[in-house]
Amino acid sequence: MKPDELERRLLYRDAMMLIIDKPAGLPVHAGPRGGAHLEMYLDALRFGLGAPPALAHRLDRDTSGCLVLGRHRKALRRLGALFAEGAVKKTYWAVVVGGPPTPTGRIDEPLRKLERRTGWRMVIDPAGQPAATEWHVVAAAGDLTWLALSPLTGRTHQIRVHCAALGCPILGDVVYGASPGATTAALHLHARAISVPLYPRRTAVAATAPVPAHLAASFATLGHREPDAERADQPSALLMR
Repeated sequence: MKPDELERRLLYRDAMMLIIDKPAGLPVHAGPRGGAHLEMYLDALRFGLGAPPALAHRLDRDTSGCLVLGRHRKALRRLGALFAEGAVKKTYWAVVVGGPPTPTGRIDEPLRKLERRTGWRMVIDPAGQPAATEWHVVAAAGDLTWLALSPLTGRTHQIRVHCAALGCPILGDVVYGASPGATTAALHLHARAISVPLYPRRTAVAATAPVPAHLAASFATLGHREPDAERADQPSALLMR
């Protein structure tokens, strides 16, 4: 990724925080096998500060969309507290195979990490960490459903596991899908919007990430079309404060 390419993905910038439109397929930090990751490129987002911004939370490698960065230690402490308190509101869009049992609802299923020699995955376990997700059906066509999901907790792979538990795994999910490893589709999970109440006396900072090009056709099939200002191959207009 070129420095100017990452800068074009800015959705919001101020003295404390950046929000970027993370591309799918890029891990946010280094993994055990090495390879490119987002933190390698954050130096391009210093904007005059002495150090690059740092991750305030995480997104899976194959999930695209809104990702918050803190620009310095004070900002990271504040953002960390907001995420820990559940004060940051997140909306994900997903295309799932099948559909949930009701048009709207909430799933409360605790999660824990199951590690094996062949790798790890998250599983539902009464002894795991509490995890809750709200869902809303936006549209459906054939065997596919477009869901808007709001995670009320921030567990690893939470939305993916909860959708599978509802009987409607996310399209392209080779780990938690109905037929693991059988699909060739990209993971259809997108961090569509985020709202961060960073400043007590101001309205929450909000950002929206456009549907990326590799998911646009699936969402279009379900009736979605990005406004001209938010084309599927471009981030939304940069908001400066």
